[in-house]
Amino acid sequence: MAHPLQLGFQDAASPVMEELLHFHDHALMIVFLISTLVLYIIVAMVSTTLTNKYLLDSQEIEIIWTILPAAILILIALPSLRILYMMDEVNNPHLTIKAMGHQWYWSYEYTDFEELGFDSYMIPTQDLVPGQFRLLEADHRMVIPVESPVRMLISAEDVLHSWAVPALGVKMDAVPGRLNQAAFSASRPGIFYGQCSEICGANHSFMPIVVEAVPLKHFESWSSLMLEDS
Repeated sequence: MAHPLQLGFQDAASPVMEELLHFHDHALMIVFLISTLVLYIIVAMVSTTLTNKYLLDSQEIEIIWTILPAAILILIALPSLRILYMMDEVNNPHLTIKAMGHQWYWSYEYTDFEELGFDSYMIPTQDLVPGQFRLLEADHRMVIPVESPVRMLISAEDVLHSWAVPALGVKMDAVPGRLNQAAFSASRPGIFYGQCSEICGANHSFMPIVVEAVPLKHFESWSSLMLEDS
């Protein structure tokens, strides 16, 4: 959960998000080193009146400043491609959930169960209880088991939406007439918040996403209770 004045990302709650955080730190360090080197060169050129003839016409330094950027790009590209392929992999999911975006709420369908589905609306501000978050709480949470691969099938019924939960490293567009796929696995129990990340109309800010990760036995109890109620 993000907090005021937070500068970094939310704490990772999935293996993919942990990889994204590591890649962010890796790329940021490279950017920092490049910025420091460029600043040093600028200050050195401005502050000194001496001229080195080997810097004015040198084949060696031209080779260096041609090869070095290429090597830096490779150092950035290889981890990036690795994570991209990891995010696209769906290996034997234990659970499949279909999320449909509407104006302006989400509906979830657990396709591995018969008649297990519900709509998820934002809880109005006046109905919140102490400890709940404004604009982020939903009347029905999407419950998933911990450490189980989950496949999300995401679409929309009216306009473009986007199903995004930052702590889980998931963000996928919901397009009418198209079924997009995303996969994740919650590495720890908890409640993770997200919001629609595609401007979808007047109440775009009022369709939160709440994912609750629980142990498997609690998930089984919850699913049995939901099936009985339906």
